[in-house]
Amino acid sequence: MKLLQNVINYKINMITGDELLKYAKQFNVQLSKSNAHKIATYLRGKQVNIFDDAERTKLIKAVAKITGPETAKEINRIFIQFTK
Repeated sequence: MKLLQNVINYKINMITGDELLKYAKQFNVQLSKSNAHKIATYLRGKQVNIFDDAERTKLIKAVAKITGPETAKEINRIFIQFTK
């Protein structure tokens, strides 16, 4: 299980805006191209563990500052799908 978590976290830490848009469509999450690229730029290179609730909460708060609270909630929905 730990290996799968590492793979998912690596993917999140290296995600592009286009990949984030693809996942948003896959999980029926509303996300603009502009916001996807802003979020991906923020995430790139960060060593975030989305399986840790405290880290994910901190990340979502940072995303909310960049894109607004509604988009942050949508991104959190994607992350929750990844952690199930």
